[in-house]
Amino acid sequence: MKIIKRFLILFAVGVFFIPSLAFVQAVDDCSADDYECVTRKIEEYRSRIIQLQGEQKSLSSTIFLVDQQTRLTEGEIKKTELEIAALQIQIEALEQRIEGLEISLQKLSEVLIQKIREDYKNRKTFSSFSVFSSQGIGEVVLHQKYLSKTQQKTQVLIEQAEHQKIIFDQERLKKEEKQTEMESLQKKLQVQRTQLANQRKQKQSLLEQTKNDEQKYQSLLSQALAEKNALESALVHGKKVGSVKRGDAIALVGNSGYPGCSTGEHLHFEIRKNNTWVNPADYLKSKTIKDEEKGGETTIGNGNWDWPISDTIRLTQHFGVTPYSWRYKYSGGIHTGFDMVSTSGKVIRAPADGTLYSSSQSCGSSSTINIVYIDHGDNVYSFYLHVQ
Repeated sequence: MKIIKRFLILFAVGVFFIPSLAFVQAVDDCSADDYECVTRKIEEYRSRIIQLQGEQKSLSSTIFLVDQQTRLTEGEIKKTELEIAALQIQIEALEQRIEGLEISLQKLSEVLIQKIREDYKNRKTFSSFSVFSSQGIGEVVLHQKYLSKTQQKTQVLIEQAEHQKIIFDQERLKKEEKQTEMESLQKKLQVQRTQLANQRKQKQSLLEQTKNDEQKYQSLLSQALAEKNALESALVHGKKVGSVKRGDAIALVGNSGYPGCSTGEHLHFEIRKNNTWVNPADYLKSKTIKDEEKGGETTIGNGNWDWPISDTIRLTQHFGVTPYSWRYKYSGGIHTGFDMVSTSGKVIRAPADGTLYSSSQSCGSSSTINIVYIDHGDNVYSFYLHVQ
């Protein structure tokens, strides 16, 4: 019966994970249930990716790296699936054990209750016997010994019941811990599947943007680097405008830097803390915006700064890894800020108090990009690129 249940669990796991069964073959030559092999391949992919990250100089090498990252995620998905399957078997075994303990404890409780009732009757009978018996002292002593042995047996049953209850509670706690672990793994699996979908989307986007052409690929890399160099130059040569307060108008959304460093009118907004890029969401207030990169609407922000443009805001590119962030080799392949536009106006306003600076820098061979930035103190700077 247990073998049949185990088979059914494995079958259910297989059915549940049908969308991911294609990943099995991607983990090199590992069999479908070889956990150690999958783990070993994951480590190989990680080592290979570390080596490749510093060697991307061509479109083909970048595509190869993306492929390796995809295979790593596929391996991690398979590993998580195997861990979930193993947990399901453990939980099933615990459920069977708990069920058996519960039946045993119930039967033991019934015997104990019956025994206690008998002891009570015996004590009551012995009390009457002691007072009214004409059998003599010897008969009383025999009844005392019998009652003592009966009480000892009852005490043994009580101890057995207590021990059984302790084991029952321990097994139930184990099951709860396994179920919590299962929930955590299922959430992890969902994140991994989303990551895999994004990686495949990134590869497709990379090929679409470059037209699978090496010259176009190198041109896009150069444009991204030119924008970064323009921003660094602005920090050195920017002209001080003066103090600004939260809500003050500081610029207008534009397309400066086109065509060398911009493809259309938008605001590139980024924040640096101690000269390190940080996620703008950590500073901006929570707001529901239109998410054009991922689709639909999303709520972003957990800080206290105002957003630099007014509603309705359309976010065209997030901070971090995006379908376009492969261009930013200098930042490790992450987009260093938010790209956004507003449907209600072009005015950019200071999200927090500080000192405003302005600069115009060459960006590429024939473009000029306008940049303003605010020094907020405590080594925190906010930047606004492509302004009019």
